[in-house]
Amino acid sequence: MNLSHRILLRLVAAIAGLTFVSILPAQSAAPAAPAAPATPGLTLTTTAFEDGGLIPARFTQSDPSPVSPKLDWTYVPAGTVSFVLIMHDPDVALNRTTEDFLHWLIFNIPGTATGLPENVPVMPQRPDGSVQGKNRGNINGYRGPGAPAVGPYHHYTFALFALDVKLDLTADATRAEVLKAMDGHILGKGVLGGRFHR
Repeated sequence: MNLSHRILLRLVAAIAGLTFVSILPAQSAAPAAPAAPATPGLTLTTTAFEDGGLIPARFTQSDPSPVSPKLDWTYVPAGTVSFVLIMHDPDVALNRTTEDFLHWLIFNIPGTATGLPENVPVMPQRPDGSVQGKNRGNINGYRGPGAPAVGPYHHYTFALFALDVKLDLTADATRAEVLKAMDGHILGKGVLGGRFHR
């Protein structure tokens, strides 16, 4: 056996004693399940007018006895204990401050509720346990839009908040007090807007 054969045999023996590592690609993990489709957030609607549209006169101060519009909401967050509804006119700056015109404030609406009927009576305490705070006119209930004919349309915002608590407040609570009590407890928010001037 010559030298080249010996080298070849040693090389084969050395190779045979090696541990081979697979260079094949590892099997990929099972494909992830498709993500569940996202559900919409808390949604506030009305049949009284289109979102962003003109508010009919019977819901405004153009009518001698305005009524509140019917409101409905869907996609309520899990764990909702109560709702707060705030209607205001952000186009007004009162007394040179950041305060605007509050038209309606209701809190402690039961978490099982799916809306408010048309023409909610003016009263501090409602039969379902919800509480109506005082609006800018110092009345516990709804006050219709009243922007003057001179100038642009005002934008009236209805904001609904889903909370994980019931607020420990009375009908004398101010909007600032309600907002402070809500802080840290908001699960969802839905907004609806309408426009009006006389």
